[in-house]
Order: sequence, then C-alpha cells, then structure tokens
Amino acid sequence: MKLLAGLGNVPESRYGGTRHNVGFEVADLLAGRHQLTFEPAPVQGLQAKWRRPEDAVWLLKPLTLMNLSGEAVGAACRYYRIAVPDLLVVCDDVNLPLGRLRARGSGSEGGHNGLRSVAEHLGTIDYPRLRIGVGRGDSRRDLADHVLARFDEDERPVIQQAIVRAADAAEMWISSGLERMMNEFNRGDDPVQPNGR
Repeated sequence: MKLLAGLGNVPESRYGGTRHNVGFEVADLLAGRHQLTFEPAPVQGLQAKWRRPEDAVWLLKPLTLMNLSGEAVGAACRYYRIAVPDLLVVCDDVNLPLGRLRARGSGSEGGHNGLRSVAEHLGTIDYPRLRIGVGRGDSRRDLADHVLARFDEDERPVIQQAIVRAADAAEMWISSGLERMMNEFNRGDDPVQPNGR
C-alpha cells in the first residue's frame, strides 16, 4: 500500500488556485484520471482510494493549513501502516524555476514549512518528495504573499503543464519506484516559460 500526499492550504477555500496549492492540484488530477472521489479521512484530511491490480494507493489532501501538514500525513501513515518509503509528498517550491520538477528521497525542507512539519511528524527527513517549481517572484515582495498568490495569466499554462507532468511522475513512482521517477523527471528539462523567458 502507498500514500500520496498533495500539500496545500485547505481545499475549496480562498487559497484555491494559489502557488501553495499545486500539491492539491496534482492529487485532484490523479483522482480525475482514475475516477476517484475524495471523502473525509480518518485523519484531518480528504482521501481517495485508488485500487490497482498490484496494490492500493491512498491520495490524501490534508485539511490543516500548510504549516501543519505533517499532522495529517504522519497520522495517515500510522493509521494505514504506510512505511516511509511508500509515501510521496507533493508540494510547491519557490527555489525552483516555474514549472521545474524535482524528486528526491531525502533532504532538508528548503524553507518549506509544510515539508518541515512532515519531517517532524515522521521523525525523519528521509521520505520521498516531489517538488513543483512555482518561482520566487519579485525579491522585494514578501515570500508568504507570493506563495499565497494566484499565478499570473501568462504563468498559468506553464504551471498547468507542470501539474500534468507531476501527475505523470507520481504514477511512475507508484508503478516503478523513486529511482525511475528521479531519472525520468529530474533531467532538468526547462519548461517553456511565459513570454518565451
């Protein structure tokens, strides 16, 4: 059994469509592809069960705010007895260019409070994660305001393409494992930037 946790800031709220919610969008896309429906989870979140011939995969969207994501992720791992290598956390990353994907099996949170919370509740930084670049924006702008803002009109096609690629990457992780996903999606192919930038 595997667990994919898409991080965000409370689904269907004023945070919908913001940079911080791309993890939710990946989970939603996967649910749509496989005709899955989210329902209340036994932990603080929404879940959808994807029954595959080989195994089952739980999709999770924590109902906490981003900074407390680990509460739901850690509780779900314990409830479903998910081993840490069978968890994939999907989230935004301001340190990556818009649309770039980066998969890792371990590492620091890189300033991401949701990842910090997950590490605290798992008791380790050695868990698989897939980060989606949302860009850093204007350096004069407060970073919290940036991640809680919606994408500019010219950025939206780039991030939509990245969300599709992230869903593809997650499916590869489910079927073929972390190393295969990293080899395929960490190649550094630059996404097409807005206005050809």
